[in-house]
Amino acid sequence: MAALVNSPGKRAAVLGSPIAHSLSPALHRAAYAALGLDWEYDAIEVRSGGLKAFLGTLDASWAGLSLTMPLKQEVLPLLHQRTRLVEITGAANTVVLKDGERHGHNTDVAGMVAALREAGVERVERAALIGAGATAASAVVALHDLGCHQVRVLARSRERARALEPVAQATGVTLRYGELHPLELEDRWPQLVISTVPGLENFPSDPADDVPLLDVVYAPWPTPLAAAYLAAGATVVGGAQMLLHQAAAQVELMTGHPAPLEAMRSALG
Repeated sequence: MAALVNSPGKRAAVLGSPIAHSLSPALHRAAYAALGLDWEYDAIEVRSGGLKAFLGTLDASWAGLSLTMPLKQEVLPLLHQRTRLVEITGAANTVVLKDGERHGHNTDVAGMVAALREAGVERVERAALIGAGATAASAVVALHDLGCHQVRVLARSRERARALEPVAQATGVTLRYGELHPLELEDRWPQLVISTVPGLENFPSDPADDVPLLDVVYAPWPTPLAAAYLAAGATVVGGAQMLLHQAAAQVELMTGHPAPLEAMRSALG
């Protein structure tokens, strides 16, 4: 890709807590280098309750922000504009800063869909979803985009799982509920499993080898869940691949230029 000429320097960053492990700086910096942009991108620790104060410190040099937990929902009342996708999911992982306004976007959905399609998962009808937080809400929309209309939500709390109902209603997806238990993942009902929960241990003991897994966690890798699926010979899509594709969408939103995907992929090592 040809380098861009006379592009003014800008700033961007990923915010969250914890944030030291984030691969976002490597991805965005690789994109800026390939595009010939003299931009900066950092990882900044911002804890829950601290986002409003941080936003108040930004000046016109800032182009955008990537948000991870726990800020994807905290940012919503601080936005001037937000996309329909943000409204549906109740989560924004991207803020584009322009003309003094904060524009909220969700690129997690696109990241999941692109990562799964790249791994050969083009269409599913039934899926199991582990977790019920902000990333799980994006997963419901991603599953809808893959043609899925039946999703079984596996969570430690049935009440928390029902928080996904508005997303399901907006997308026409039917939710079923189960327990976060190995037996729920060992059956052959789902055609795809998506996990949005870090730290799962001993799940499952006997996964199906023909049921792909998307585990959105990327550090440490592989997770115990991913390791079980890999050992069974199943297709496993890691969180790094999702991160790559959602970061590519962020680069396009923040810079206005097509993302150099292969340069960004190389930055993952």
